[in-house]
Amino acid sequence: MAHTICIANQKGGVGKTTTAINLSAALAVSGGKTLLVDCDPQANATTGLGIDKTSIDRNLYHGMIGQAGVLEIIVDTEVNDLAMIPSRVELIGFEVEMMADDHREKVLRSLLSRCADGYDYIILDCPPSLSLLTLNAMVAADSVLIPLQSEFYALEGLGQLLQTIKRIKQRMNPSLKIEGILLTMFDRRTNLAGQVAENAEAYFKDMVFKTRIPRTVRLGEAPSYGKPIIFYDPSSPGSESYKALAVEIMNGHRSSR
Repeated sequence: MAHTICIANQKGGVGKTTTAINLSAALAVSGGKTLLVDCDPQANATTGLGIDKTSIDRNLYHGMIGQAGVLEIIVDTEVNDLAMIPSRVELIGFEVEMMADDHREKVLRSLLSRCADGYDYIILDCPPSLSLLTLNAMVAADSVLIPLQSEFYALEGLGQLLQTIKRIKQRMNPSLKIEGILLTMFDRRTNLAGQVAENAEAYFKDMVFKTRIPRTVRLGEAPSYGKPIIFYDPSSPGSESYKALAVEIMNGHRSSR
């Protein structure tokens, strides 16, 4: 059975999709058969892995409203052992169409249960909001990975996200854990980044991953070429950091948090 990790933070621009793409690729290259699920109607993870959205007949939306089975919407990527369920803008309609459904928050879990045995890891890339799509991802997940940008307002809003996770754990997914907090866009040359790291580690302790994702131009360039950083620039600091993160996860960084 796959270990399912939801990557979530209601703030935009913190590195969710960058982490989803590059962690998925690093896990696959490390020998873990991986499925990346693009739960964001903006579909940046889809294009970031080089998939042409206009050429896809069916995507996550069709699976979640019951118009397609999960195996019909999984596509291969150029990375060995990494498959994907792509997204497109029509996924926006899911929230409206399922609003009256009594089981609307469990749709993704039900869909993925039909393919989970075929993977070691399932990575869920969430939209930058605490929406029904994000709720579905958290209900479907075993754990939540929280990217935290190394900036002044980094911790603002994190409390709300942690409260949301706590409520979902109490009411809908008792086994949900926090995989860890990942410091992203980290610039070791600045005092601010160091202060954010110190504050995070002082408050959240072992919940913070040892790996820190650096702020680099190459990480920003890679999606425009449809490639994970480990293929776009294999020896770059960004590539090395995501490979290190994959090792942390595969070695069981998570605990009973």
